[in-house]
Amino acid sequence: MIAIIIGLIVALIIFVVVISAIQQHKEKQVAEKRTKVAKQKAIIDESEELIVNLSNLPSSPILVKILNRRSLNAAKVMQALMPEIKGIKSRIQELNARIGAAKDLAANKSSEEAFMVPDNDQQILTILQCIKKIRATLKSEQSKGNIDAQTFTQEDHRLDAMQLKINIESLVKRGSQAQSKEMLGSARQYFEKALQTLATHPIKTEYIATQQSEITNQLENITDSLKSTNAQDAAIKAKNEEDELDVLFQPKKKW
Repeated sequence: MIAIIIGLIVALIIFVVVISAIQQHKEKQVAEKRTKVAKQKAIIDESEELIVNLSNLPSSPILVKILNRRSLNAAKVMQALMPEIKGIKSRIQELNARIGAAKDLAANKSSEEAFMVPDNDQQILTILQCIKKIRATLKSEQSKGNIDAQTFTQEDHRLDAMQLKINIESLVKRGSQAQSKEMLGSARQYFEKALQTLATHPIKTEYIATQQSEITNQLENITDSLKSTNAQDAAIKAKNEEDELDVLFQPKKKW
């Protein structure tokens, strides 16, 4: 009997250990699923935020479609991991509808509106941050095989052109403001930085050529102004020195 009791106790201990291990494994799997689901939810939230921020940029149904497709892929992963998630089926249906609408817009789009750089510095900063995030997202999606090379190149070049335009026109604006305040040294630094940015840009466009010509003319005007200012300063200095010599060597008065 003692042997049987000991055997039962050992069997019970083994059973408890096995059940505990199975339970811990299940809990670990659930925790891992929740972590993966949270990651996909973050992808959806980020994509939604980028779509909202696209309102500050020229209309691009292709970008909207890419971001909605990214959200759809994340939603499908969430559904596969945890089918019981509330509202996941309706969310997938909604994203499919969005993608279909984006396809129709892309087909009807005939021309791309010109991008105007806003005057507000905070708006400019928001747009630059949005462009950088979208470009990083495009690169990530292209590396996953979710975007073909042609679409990636086309959209990335378009975003790069907007980013360049913001940088150049911001520098030119500051340079012009400094020039109007006769801060010619500072103005020249802004214009030279803009010119260097244009020169080192890998993609040469008509916009770059036009800006290079205009900025070069502004730098020439500043150089001429500096020469004129230096000449005037030199003339004033020479006149002052001449006056000092006249005072020094003039006949002394007798008292």
